[in-house]
Amino acid sequence: MRHANRLVGRTLGELAKHIKPGVSTLQLNKIADEFIRDHGAIPTFRGFPNPYGSPFPASICTSVNDVVVHGVPTAGEILKEGDIISVDCGTLLNGFNGDSCYTFCVGEVSEEVKKLLRTTKESLYKGIENAVAGRHVGDISSAVQNHCEAQGYGIVRELTGHGIGREMHEDPQVPNYGRRGNGVMLKSGMCIAIEPMVTMGKRDIYLKPDRWSVCTRDGMPAAHFEHTVVVRKGQAEILSSFEEIETLEGKLY
Repeated sequence: MRHANRLVGRTLGELAKHIKPGVSTLQLNKIADEFIRDHGAIPTFRGFPNPYGSPFPASICTSVNDVVVHGVPTAGEILKEGDIISVDCGTLLNGFNGDSCYTFCVGEVSEEVKKLLRTTKESLYKGIENAVAGRHVGDISSAVQNHCEAQGYGIVRELTGHGIGREMHEDPQVPNYGRRGNGVMLKSGMCIAIEPMVTMGKRDIYLKPDRWSVCTRDGMPAAHFEHTVVVRKGQAEILSSFEEIETLEGKLY
């Protein structure tokens, strides 16, 4: 699990070098696919089925601006100054899965958007603080929800974090809203992916005709950050990493 998630972090760090105006999301997908395979892993998302039976056609999800999650990379989608893009990446290495997401700025973005990204990222770590043995999934959920809603943001409820291990999606589900003390009790050694999905406006979403891209109904931007962690006594262990990204771009938010 550590190796698979470390590779996800390195892949996102490699992509950070290329995220700039004029680059297509399909170009980013090609870079990620080659990087993952060159390091002996398989991009888990490629071919992953959705509830409609459609396999995901790419190796990463590239969700731009009002796309919350599961954006499909295309040659015609060209990044421009002021965009934000959430890149979700998964790897299968030696039988175990890694999963992480980071929302990047494309060039200079507004202070309003930076605040959304900063708050969403902070909420991820608020959730991780509660991923300790003896607490409940609801403690994670409540921490994420309270932090984001206090700033006036929406919490997407139809999509959740999840358990992870030999399969990409395992029990338990990890919602980004809930009550403290509710849900599955966390035990040491459990691996979960915590992933706040937060909207600048209302939390309502819809599915695009491609049956993958989930967008905000009001067209406002959304942010998505994710880490895979191991539940431990006292303090969770974070398996994925934003270190490479933050080394390149600094902590912008």
